[in-house]
Amino acid sequence: MPRTKTISPQRDGLAHGQVTEIQRARMVAAMIDTIAERGRAGATVAHVVSRSGVSRRTFYEVFEDFEDCFLAALDQSIARASEYVREVFEPEARWIVRIRTALIALLEFVEDEPAMARLCILETLGAGRKVHERRALVLEPVIAAVDEGRGESKSATALPPLTGEGIVGGVLSVLHARLLEGDPHPLELTGSLMGMIALPYLGPAAAHRETSRAAPVRRERTLPASKDPLRDLQMRLTYRTVRVLMAISAAPGASNRQVGVGAGIDDQGQISKLLSRLDKLGLVENSGAGQVRGAPNAWTLTKKGFEVEQLIGGRRPAGAAS
Repeated sequence: MPRTKTISPQRDGLAHGQVTEIQRARMVAAMIDTIAERGRAGATVAHVVSRSGVSRRTFYEVFEDFEDCFLAALDQSIARASEYVREVFEPEARWIVRIRTALIALLEFVEDEPAMARLCILETLGAGRKVHERRALVLEPVIAAVDEGRGESKSATALPPLTGEGIVGGVLSVLHARLLEGDPHPLELTGSLMGMIALPYLGPAAAHRETSRAAPVRRERTLPASKDPLRDLQMRLTYRTVRVLMAISAAPGASNRQVGVGAGIDDQGQISKLLSRLDKLGLVENSGAGQVRGAPNAWTLTKKGFEVEQLIGGRRPAGAAS
């Protein structure tokens, strides 16, 4: 068994912290996908490690245990949902408009990111104390925002104290059921859910108006150019290309042979072609051959390559060829 090559971060051109962040992102992404497939009760560290392509030792260098990684995946999913809502939030708008636009954004998140939505809404219910505390902390401002409806009418001020909490719980219960059913069109729930939210605060007439509204038109969402390093690439990232980037990020300074082993590609001729192409695209650089005569290749990611690898998070891109 050949000894694992130890690479100096200073010689790599890629800081150890950056490599750790890539590995962390890969494991968090693997956790989200594993939970979506197996549920929290059926998922283990072994599943996450296998899916992410990192070692068990690396997992425990980054996370304390399974729950720690689950919390990181939950935080990332919540941050993603919050991003959807922030994009449309209008603090000066009327209460009913604020609630409607936020709900539509949430339903778009559920439609776009079903794995993350499942983790947030389904899999937190049977989790441990830390997860429940995190869930309660996140829901607290949501409940407060809904319960601002008390100021919309005199009669609403007399509503029971738990009205807002009950409404938010009801919305989550409906989404829970739809996620279990695999409903691909959660946006169609907008009118019914808005009617349920409006009824106690604004009365039957307002609830009927919300229920009768046409389903919202789906927004077109795009990544900002500054956050999309794939935008200017003149190539399609295939699964093998992604595996090569992953292999180099996990072992900066690796030779052609080591990259091939890490990427699961035995054909050294194919590895050489892939590395040459990635080099021309500015995603990798070679600090070995050519620097010292007879020295082996030593591949590292460039800044652009790091951004691409971080963006894909170690997951197979949609539609990638094998």
